[in-house]
Amino acid sequence: MGKYLHDHPIKPRTESEKKAIINRLKRLEGQVRGIQKMVEDDRYCIDILVQISAIDAALKKVGLAISERHMKHCVHHAIKSGEGNAAIDELIDVMKHFSK
Repeated sequence: MGKYLHDHPIKPRTESEKKAIINRLKRLEGQVRGIQKMVEDDRYCIDILVQISAIDAALKKVGLAISERHMKHCVHHAIKSGEGNAAIDELIDVMKHFSK
């Protein structure tokens, strides 16, 4: 099984869920390319930092959406099947990375 309890979601993501996440990530990808262009164009540092902050916030929002789904499906299932403590510990370990 590896490092984590599972290697896929307990309940597969719907096509609309996948599309929403992928669309957000594509927007983030565009924002990162925008920052690269800002650096190439020698834009003011503060302008670049503001954009970096916006990307950071947007990426955290994607992570929060995925975490919410994980709790509602995977952790919920783990609790019902007797793996609740392991699933909660696993989630806490990953969430620690969000607070760095």
